[in-house]
Amino acid sequence: MNPTIRSQFAATETFAYLNSAAVAPPPRAAIDAILSQLEDAAVYAGLRFGAWVDTKKRCRTLMAGILGVRDEQVAFMRNTSDGFSTIANGIEWRTSDNIVSFADEFPANFYAWRNVRDRHGVELRLAPEREGRIDLDELISLIDSNTRLVTISSVQFASGFRSDLARIAEAAHKADALFCVDLIQGLGAHAYDLPALGVDAACGASHKWLCAPEGIGYIYLSDRARELISPTLVGWISVEDAWDFADREQNYKPNALAWETGTGPSALFYGLEASLKLLIDADLRKVEAYLDELSEYLCERIASKDYEILSSRKEGERSAIVCVRHKGGLSPNEIAAQLEKERVVVSPRLDRIRIAPHFFNNKEDIDRLIDALI
Repeated sequence: MNPTIRSQFAATETFAYLNSAAVAPPPRAAIDAILSQLEDAAVYAGLRFGAWVDTKKRCRTLMAGILGVRDEQVAFMRNTSDGFSTIANGIEWRTSDNIVSFADEFPANFYAWRNVRDRHGVELRLAPEREGRIDLDELISLIDSNTRLVTISSVQFASGFRSDLARIAEAAHKADALFCVDLIQGLGAHAYDLPALGVDAACGASHKWLCAPEGIGYIYLSDRARELISPTLVGWISVEDAWDFADREQNYKPNALAWETGTGPSALFYGLEASLKLLIDADLRKVEAYLDELSEYLCERIASKDYEILSSRKEGERSAIVCVRHKGGLSPNEIAAQLEKERVVVSPRLDRIRIAPHFFNNKEDIDRLIDALI
């Protein structure tokens, strides 16, 4: 977006790094913050534990703010998969139930539900991809009175398709089903107001569009979801007064914080805080607008090459992810390997190349990609 933001990302000095849908580089501010916590631990050991916990609390407030929810509705976990698994395991399933989703979801938003299918005999209904899109009419047609949960990614990892969450939520709620969303490919590139969108539960992690180090996942639970889902992985900080070690029969916390089991990666929370502040200061609405402009420039430039754009570019469906396929049949792995030799980084996904610029990228990075494409 501007040179000051770009200067925070060391990867830009070497690469045209267009792969934030896989792992985004953390900014210098995040690395400095992580090192400060480690130095703090080296000198003071556990004497500064309270400061580490306070940092985690500030991260929770920042996360809640960009999700449009209350602090106590956000819990931190290890990764996205943990979030979906704990939701799946916390519901009392009936054999008559069904789950509605998309056939090409990222596996983090599939295996938890496959496990429910295999263990409880629940039907798993999956809408197929249609020319890089999800036909929402087709998806919604799978929902009926036995649908217990509908789950979808806000942005699809292998196409960049952006779902109309409010529309899906309305259909799910008409069937009295929970609506669960994978936010990992959206949050940080797009802004969200989860209550306004009708999202009951959401999961994600820190290392993609949030530009923070790997190792921190998050889960959002609405009040309705908290009533319908029980915590199944619990620990010493899951209870109302974690520091009352004598009371072993106390209640679990009445909100999403019951899902936090114990001490977390303190240094990583210092990094997450710095990354979130950078994104918030940049203004996520402006980040989204900038990425819309940058991805449109990418589509215009790539039209001169021997590639077809698979990602929907319709209003409301496009995202910062642009997926393309070589018209002559070159393999995505071959293309990605050749680009890496030219210090241009993208990802091969399924039968396509995934290009994912972020707010530290510029048009020169896109030009480098176009010049290096086979």
